Amino acid sequence: MLTIKMKTFAAIISLIILSGCSSSASVQLTNEFPQVLAKPKALSAAVVFEPSFATYVAKPNAKTVIDIGAAQVRLLRNAFAGLFSTLEFVASREEITADNAMVIIPSVREVQVSTPSENYLNVFEVWIKYNLDLETAEGESIDSWFMPAYGKTPDAFMASKSAAIEEAAIIALRDAGAKLMLDFYRIPAVNNWAAEEQKRTRQEQDSIQQAQNAEVSPLNPGPN
Repeated sequence: MLTIKMKTFAAIISLIILSGCSSSASVQLTNEFPQVLAKPKALSAAVVFEPSFATYVAKPNAKTVIDIGAAQVRLLRNAFAGLFSTLEFVASREEITADNAMVIIPSVREVQVSTPSENYLNVFEVWIKYNLDLETAEGESIDSWFMPAYGKTPDAFMASKSAAIEEAAIIALRDAGAKLMLDFYRIPAVNNWAAEEQKRTRQEQDSIQQAQNAEVSPLNPGPN
């Protein structure tokens, strides 16, 4: 008798999950993300959040809409603040004012969603696939970096399909931020660019110091 009741209960739960998975979901991410505590390198960057990125709305399937534009901008602003000491955020390349800055142009390649009825894992999953085009201030390509991010719910028992997808998407964004912080300077081309920029900065500082020393040297005491 107990076995029959358990089977009946499991069947009811399965029907609830499946019915939830078949419904539509419209999600708008409004989360704030904590400030990064990492110490940034003494380097400059200009991050171009093009309108298509800042207002990006993903439609991974006919029944799901996820507005991630504003949330991913907030996330990346915080993450890049932990990587570069000097930053400017612009909507187009023409607005950049910084000299010798790395120009970073993020874009979304694809967003995918998987529900319990599709993956048989009893969780909702979200994949966000980013691409970061990295250039010099003069427009020369440094690299093009593919950065996938992944998030999933602890289980399928959420208040609604929308709530489950929202939670998985937020976790995916946090995953993107963590990967950016951990792996950005491990990209060989980025590491090389950073080393060259730091070398150039030291040379400029040395030249300025030498000029200042020459102005006050005994051979050139300056005006009395």
